[in-house]
Amino acid sequence: MNIPITTLPTSSSNVSCSNCKACCCRLEVMIISDTGVPEHFIKRDEYGGETMMRLNDGWCAALDRDSLMCTIYENRPWICREFEMASYECLDERDKYISPVIKG
Repeated sequence: MNIPITTLPTSSSNVSCSNCKACCCRLEVMIISDTGVPEHFIKRDEYGGETMMRLNDGWCAALDRDSLMCTIYENRPWICREFEMASYECLDERDKYISPVIKG
């Protein structure tokens, strides 16, 4: 399933839970502390490093594709907890997924 992202607010004052679009859920997320992430969402490399598993579409495996909400929110990794909505990093990620037509 492709997740359409075509109309995203680009200023911090316009970003809210109702229009977030989960752009950060395409980032690689290292698991650096135990928050209770279920094992079936963890990918381990040959050195034992742990990251959140991503599906073939590039989005986090824990993302509900219909609601764009995290299915393990209470047990999400520390990095996800620290990523602030409407921060510079958030707005930068959102900007990467705005349709080129909108950028015009």
